[in-house]
Amino acid sequence: MPGPDITRLPSEAPSEGPSEGRRSLHGKRAATFWFLLIGFLFSTGVSVAVPAQPLQTQPAAPAAPPAASPSAASPSASQGQPADQNGTFVIRKDVDEVLLHATVIDGKQRMVTDLDRSAFTVFEDGKPQNIVSFRHEDIPVAMGIVIDNSGSMREKRTKVNQAALNLVRSSNPQDEVFVVNFNDEYYLDQDFTNDLLKLKEALEKIDAKGGTALYEAVVASAEHLKDNARLDRKVLFVVTDGEDNASRETLEQAVKQLQVENGPSVYAIGLLGEEEHPKRARRALEIVAERTGGLAFFPKTLDEVDEISRQVAHDIRNQYTIGYRPTNPRASGGFRTIRVEAKTKGHNKLTVRTKSGYYAGAQNRASASK
Repeated sequence: MPGPDITRLPSEAPSEGPSEGRRSLHGKRAATFWFLLIGFLFSTGVSVAVPAQPLQTQPAAPAAPPAASPSAASPSASQGQPADQNGTFVIRKDVDEVLLHATVIDGKQRMVTDLDRSAFTVFEDGKPQNIVSFRHEDIPVAMGIVIDNSGSMREKRTKVNQAALNLVRSSNPQDEVFVVNFNDEYYLDQDFTNDLLKLKEALEKIDAKGGTALYEAVVASAEHLKDNARLDRKVLFVVTDGEDNASRETLEQAVKQLQVENGPSVYAIGLLGEEEHPKRARRALEIVAERTGGLAFFPKTLDEVDEISRQVAHDIRNQYTIGYRPTNPRASGGFRTIRVEAKTKGHNKLTVRTKSGYYAGAQNRASASK
């Protein structure tokens, strides 16, 4: 299958909305894609299928640094977080620290938000780890909104776009958000901002046609977070109505690239009522969300999407942030499984949702390749 066109000029990008400033993410991720695959081969021994045609490595224009919002300078909104020189509040962590963002649910599926540090135990590869940092605060996140723009989404985009905007409205006002629309290709239609008008304009750049390169769009968006986000906490909000049918990489390869150290949590909505292979499409979204510590939703009607987006915002704003230093040196590489338990008086059968594991050193190897 021929590679997607990444040479199209911004003014030539077909769109029902404004096309000025539109750019592809393909060039930004090509070199990192190959470096990660090679790193996985050496560190894990996993065999990875290589596409017959190499990805093009034409670099995209560098992203402009996002402007700090007036609210970002508010000490009361920061809840005690240190601020960088631009007024953005971030989590300061040790370079050897692995950060987990965890949601706790009780036996009745109610969110538990009153636990302290002593309630948690972290296991890496089955061995208990020493927790070195703990927070339970509404910490701002860097978030990518990644929306399916294939032909079957045309009639759904109005309600999906509104739900995405309500997600931002319900989230921390200091969050920094970008928008990627994708079909056979994927476009960064708005870089990091908390300006609702700019986000709305980006979501309205509808070119509903073609296939669904879901895995490529999600991986490219995760890399954009890693390379450009000023906030340490990262989230992807993904909406699609079908199975991936246009990506070069497999689901397994995409998940491996999402599971870098301190990678993003993926929250996915699958509108699969008319999907040809709904079970397969559903399982793919469940795997991506489950392994990154997010959630997958499968509404029966389009009207449910807005409420789901608000539920996602509530989930993100009520998580625990747990940091630990692995007892197994990161330099040894390889995949590390993670399990977190929570026990405390007054609560029975607590379940902790966080990412299932990570590839040690993968983030540093990717950074070194640039």
